[in-house]
Amino acid sequence: MAQLVSIDRPDSEAQRIAGERRSQHLVTAFVITGLLFMLLPGTFLGVWNLLNITQEHGPASISQAWLQAHGQAQIFGWIGSFILGIGFYSLTKMQSTRSFPARAAWTSWVLWSAGVLLRWLGGVTGDAWRIVLPLSALLQLAAFVLFFLSVRRHRPESGAAKLEAWARIVIASTVVFLVGLVMNAILLFHQAVVAGTPELPHVLDQQFVTLAVWGILVPTIWGFNARWLPVFLGLPKPSARTLYAACNLSLIGIVATCLSWLPVAMVAFFISAWLAVDALHVWKPAIHPPKVVNVDPRFPWFVRFTYVWLVIGTVLGMLAVIWDTSGGIWGASRHAVTVGFVAAMVFAIGQRILPAFCGMRILWSTRLMFWSLVLLFAGCFLRVLSEPLAYQHLWAPAWKILPVSAVIELTAVTLFAVNLGMTLAQPPAHLRNRLASAAPE
Repeated sequence: MAQLVSIDRPDSEAQRIAGERRSQHLVTAFVITGLLFMLLPGTFLGVWNLLNITQEHGPASISQAWLQAHGQAQIFGWIGSFILGIGFYSLTKMQSTRSFPARAAWTSWVLWSAGVLLRWLGGVTGDAWRIVLPLSALLQLAAFVLFFLSVRRHRPESGAAKLEAWARIVIASTVVFLVGLVMNAILLFHQAVVAGTPELPHVLDQQFVTLAVWGILVPTIWGFNARWLPVFLGLPKPSARTLYAACNLSLIGIVATCLSWLPVAMVAFFISAWLAVDALHVWKPAIHPPKVVNVDPRFPWFVRFTYVWLVIGTVLGMLAVIWDTSGGIWGASRHAVTVGFVAAMVFAIGQRILPAFCGMRILWSTRLMFWSLVLLFAGCFLRVLSEPLAYQHLWAPAWKILPVSAVIELTAVTLFAVNLGMTLAQPPAHLRNRLASAAPE
């Protein structure tokens, strides 16, 4: 028996290492795909749209199909790809996982990438959109179902501890992700059969965006923040009960939005944001030294500041219910949440964890990390400040600030993509050390 154990252990360890490497290759593919969607169909198209809007002094001149394609590329092409990649990578960390689901994972990557690309092309070009848009929805849904089934198959082992709050929240947001993709397929099939344009009706599109942002992106970030911020920022352990309340209120806000009870929805989102800040202790002093090795030392402050933008976004949402007459305050509210909170959190946490997930690499440049975040916050500030002033016709020079904000944000996104791209192009840290030690003096 002792001989059998000694023989099995090396095989088990080799299998674990092989699974880890396969998962690193996969998450790298998802990250690169996400970066491409972020930089080209997402941000570049968004800047192009905004430049056209500022020329005409109003959003009416821009095709809503273009705007919706931009939003889809940002939410699903960029953030969605990151979520799927990290999710598949996490499977190798579960005790019950004996082997990495390589076939399902790579099939999911192909289907997801193709689906998001077709959704963008169908919205921008309008070519054969009655076929392309429903097909894109089916491909995305099939990709996520493969991911969802892979996750469900790997349950905690018998006798394992109960799931922590952060894991429950991430799982709940994953279920909402699946619901969102089903709704996306229904909407696009209905559009292809009944409507005469690829543009979703404005109200339905805004309700779907609200579901994606407050049902998927924001709770997913809260869940992972509950897992990582005590480690990275040295914060106290999160309050599970308060965080659950924040997530429940965000769901109430989504339901209220779908029922067109916008005042109720905006108040729910505002309270939800404050409860999340309190639950995660984001603005409280650290009880342990933060871990800032190989990242910019101001990393904890960047993370804290993202929650300022989250609260600002919810405040603007409440103001929009009262005063918005042209979409400017609504747009500023949405931008504060999606860029100031979601994108900035990805810039901060992503440059902290993704190099490790993609083969234990070291971030290429902490200076680029700093400037990407500073420029992103600066561009977001100018956009959120000037959009209500311009759209509400309160201050004409604000129309000239809008394109400046777009270029600044594009620069920030480019720096982020370059930094991660160069990081992934480097050999892993252990190979770099080995090469350095073998180099002749």
